[in-house]
Amino acid sequence: MPNAGLCSCWGGRVLPLLLVYVCYLLLGATIFQLLERQAEAQSRYHFQLEKLRFLENYTCLDQWALEQFVQVIMEAWVKGVNPKGNSTNPSNWDFGSSFFFAGTVVTTIGYGNLAPSTEAGQVFCVFYALLGIPLNVIFLNHLGTGLRAHLATIERWEDRPRRSQVLQVLGLALFLTLGTLVILIFPPMVFSHVEGWSFSEGFYFAFITLSTIGFGDYVVGTDPSKHYISVYRSLAAIWILLGLAWLALILPLGPLLLHRCCQLWLLSLRQGCGAKEAPGRRPRGGSTAARGVQVTPQDFPISKRGLGS
Repeated sequence: MPNAGLCSCWGGRVLPLLLVYVCYLLLGATIFQLLERQAEAQSRYHFQLEKLRFLENYTCLDQWALEQFVQVIMEAWVKGVNPKGNSTNPSNWDFGSSFFFAGTVVTTIGYGNLAPSTEAGQVFCVFYALLGIPLNVIFLNHLGTGLRAHLATIERWEDRPRRSQVLQVLGLALFLTLGTLVILIFPPMVFSHVEGWSFSEGFYFAFITLSTIGFGDYVVGTDPSKHYISVYRSLAAIWILLGLAWLALILPLGPLLLHRCCQLWLLSLRQGCGAKEAPGRRPRGGSTAARGVQVTPQDFPISKRGLGS
């Protein structure tokens, strides 16, 4: 019955997976709470202490006026205006920054530090995302399909000699290593140098960006005290697109490389065990009769002289 099949599928597959999923979320919530709650309390206390010191130094201001000023700063930050510096800060909507924003829309990263503030910009962003997100998905899927078509010939490697198999595995490993360096190692080093971050912060930004999480706590090209080249954010957007394409390419490669390495390892073990058998050594398992091989009179021809004829 259909209902019985549905219940069996729910109890056999969906329910255990749901339990693992919920437990994973609970584990993450617990660890994040333990790691971040104390730091948040310290930051909150430090901020309140700085406000009190500011009021003590500037007695012409009262608490209400200070809160109003903080509210103005928060509204400016929400609209993408950095409160640091002055009006000469570079625009968030020049062509390079707009290209960077368009890339974050179609890739669904959405850092949250910049968003359209006009009604026309918000309406256009909705329709732009409706067309751009499927286009981005189709582009990445076509890249994955092309790679799978190329890997179809690699999967028939059992008929090839062992040397060719080893070279194939080494080639895949080199391809993954070079791509990882170009996409995940060198860009964080550049971002760290330009933005003044540590390498761990640069790598954190790269991972959060390419995984399309996009918290917005680290965003390139937003420090008003630095003078960026005009194409800096455009290059960052191109890196994002290439990085997502790279992830679409290596997702099927990782399991394939691991499977090939395991096959080569098992093959080496078998050949090593076979080499231990000395040539001409008596096979294991006892006599011929003990191994169940029948011996017939035809195997031992007897001459007529031996029978006395």
